[in-house]
Amino acid sequence: MKVKKQLLGMEPYQPGKPIEEVQKELGLSEVHKLASNENPYGPSPQAIDAMKQAAAQAEIYPDGYAAEVRTAVAAHLNVRPEQLLFGAGSDEVILMLCRAMLGPETNTVMATPSFSQYKHNAVVEGAEIREVPLKDGAHDLESMLEKIDENTRIVWVCNPNNPSGTYTTRDEFELFLKRVPDDVLVVSDEAYKEYVTAEDYPDTLSYLDDYDNLMILRTFSKAYGLASLRIGYGVGAEDLIALLDPIRPPFNTSTAAQAAAIAALGDQAHLEECREKNNQGLKQFEDFCKKHDLSFLPSQTNFMLMETGILGNVMFDALLKKGFIVRSGEALGFPRAIRVTVGTDRQNQLFLKALEECLAEHRAN
Repeated sequence: MKVKKQLLGMEPYQPGKPIEEVQKELGLSEVHKLASNENPYGPSPQAIDAMKQAAAQAEIYPDGYAAEVRTAVAAHLNVRPEQLLFGAGSDEVILMLCRAMLGPETNTVMATPSFSQYKHNAVVEGAEIREVPLKDGAHDLESMLEKIDENTRIVWVCNPNNPSGTYTTRDEFELFLKRVPDDVLVVSDEAYKEYVTAEDYPDTLSYLDDYDNLMILRTFSKAYGLASLRIGYGVGAEDLIALLDPIRPPFNTSTAAQAAAIAALGDQAHLEECREKNNQGLKQFEDFCKKHDLSFLPSQTNFMLMETGILGNVMFDALLKKGFIVRSGEALGFPRAIRVTVGTDRQNQLFLKALEECLAEHRAN
C-alpha cells in the first residue's frame, strides 16, 4: 500500500504505561501512575452525574455543533459562541489547524522540547519543521521570531510548556504577538491554564479583538479531570473558526463529554480545590528537590521536571520496580530528568520516599 512518504518510519504517540500492565508484569499489588498529567482527584461529582445521565441516550448521535456546551463555554470565557471550535481534546484542534494550514510548501515554528503533537501533525502534512531550543527551560520567543518567513503558517507557543512546566509572561507574549506578521497564526496552547498561579501570565482572551491571527487552545482533560472523555476547544476570530469548521469531523465530541464539560464548568469550587491541592503537591516536590540538591524547573502546571543526575530511563525503571510510573526525560529532551505528575498527598509522600531510595541506591553504585 502507498501512503505519504513522510509517514514511513513515524512513531505513534506513546502514552504512559497502563497500571494494570505494570501490576501484571512486576507482580505489584499497588501501582501509582504519575506519568500523564491527569488530575488525581478526578472530575466534579456533578460532571460524573451528567455523564451517567447522558449514557442513557447512547444510541443517539451527539449534537455535532455542540450547542449547549458552546453556549456554556462562551459565557464562561465572555466570548461569542461563533469564536469556538470543539475537538476530541485540544489534540484534535491541533490536527485540524495543521490540516487546514500546512502543506509541503509551508513551514511551522515551535519550541523544542514542547508538546509532541505540533511536530507530529506538521510532519504528516509534509510541512517544514522549524524548532527553536528552549532557553533556560522557557520559550525563546526572539529566536522563534527570526525563524518566521513568508512561508510560515503557524507558530506554536505552549503556555505553560509541556514538558518543562515553564511559562511565557504577559509582557513577553504581548511583544511577541505585536511582531508576528498578520498572516501567520499564533497558537497559544493553554492546556494547563487552570493550574497557573503566576500573576504575570498573559490574559490571551483579551487580545482576540485586536489579533485575528491568534488562536487559544484549552481543554477539559487536565484540571477538569475529563481526560477519558476527550473534549477541548479552540478560541479565535469568527472568520478563522468559520474556515476551520468544515474540517471538523461530524459528531466529534460525544454527548457524555459535552454534558460532563458543562457540569464541570459549573462547579468552579471543585476546580479551585483541585488547584489548591496541586499547589501543595508542587511545594512537596520543590522542598524535596531542595533538600536533595536536585535541579528543577519551577512549574505552573500539575507536573514537575526534576533533574536527578541519573539517566531518565534508568530512573524510570528503578521507580517502576517500586510501583511508580513516571515519564523518562530522555524522550522529552531532558536526558537526566524525570517528569512527574502531582498526585494525591498520599501518592506524593510514597513517591518521594521511593525516589529518595532510588537516588541513594544509584548514588552508592
